[in-house]
Amino acid sequence: MLDITPIKFRDGKLFLLDQTLLPKAERYIEIKTKEELWEAIYMLRVRGAPAIGVAAAYGIYISVKDIETENFADFKARFSSIRRYIESARPTAVNLFWALSRMEEKLCGSEGGPLGEIKERLLAEAESIRLEDEAACLAMGEYGLSLLKPGMGVLTHCNAGTIATAKYGTCLAPIHLGQERGYGFKVFADETRPLLQGARLTAWELQKAGVDVTLICDNMASIVMKNGWADAVVTGCDRMAANGDGANKIGTSGVAILAKEYGVPFYMFAPTSTIDAATPTGKEINIELRDGKEIYRLWYKEDMAPPGIKTYNPAFDVTEAKYITAVVTEKGIVYPPYEKNLKRILEK
Repeated sequence: MLDITPIKFRDGKLFLLDQTLLPKAERYIEIKTKEELWEAIYMLRVRGAPAIGVAAAYGIYISVKDIETENFADFKARFSSIRRYIESARPTAVNLFWALSRMEEKLCGSEGGPLGEIKERLLAEAESIRLEDEAACLAMGEYGLSLLKPGMGVLTHCNAGTIATAKYGTCLAPIHLGQERGYGFKVFADETRPLLQGARLTAWELQKAGVDVTLICDNMASIVMKNGWADAVVTGCDRMAANGDGANKIGTSGVAILAKEYGVPFYMFAPTSTIDAATPTGKEINIELRDGKEIYRLWYKEDMAPPGIKTYNPAFDVTEAKYITAVVTEKGIVYPPYEKNLKRILEK
């Protein structure tokens, strides 16, 4: 398995792999304040729903560990204020809210104890979130691999690999496992405009692992499927509604619609922490809008659009449940009807 650690906690310090520098440089940045954490999440230095959750858990501990007060109510109020601030960085990825909620629940359950012990429990909870994500990703890799056969062509969008999680990845976990076991997958990685996570991250990660990977532009997915080169599509998921609608990186829904047209199974990988039972359908998912400069300026020496052009730059779209062949979780593979079966897997 490819050994890349996107989040490191060493000697009381938090370090994040700066993914904005990949593939040119592998550099870690230290997170010392809530402002640095917010910036790292918003600017996609750390990205991928599971990795954001893990980083947020460690990050809020870093943000509160030096608060000096013996008044629990005061400490909790300051904790809650920092939590709301961090949550404002990325509104779509549910793992951010899930992880911070877990941290606050641990805090509330520790009321009455010495502040030093409370802080130790918060750190232990962050560590548990990381370890649970590692285990979940490995399990999803095994379940996902059961859906694939040696020699298959697999198309993927964005990056749901080891650098988007604590370790192993979600939809790329079966690719890495298959590589170890001689499956010989041929992967087609969409570049994933406008932030190019497929080109900069997935292509880099898979090539580094020795996987046969071919980079394509997003608008080439159709011809790859028409040529019969893609036997399956695998993607991650940043938030899944109770009915099986899944929000993922912008462009995912288009890939799913194409897959349906060409008869290619579309598998969405969603750890149960990403399934939002409180959100009935994808229509209720808040879609993050980002600066339009990412479209025409970010990767160019000069602006590649006329001055004053209007832009629309949603970070995610929602793939309707009807286009998803199966949802892969760490507890098993879920098939339609999702409204019933997702609830069942959450209760498992």
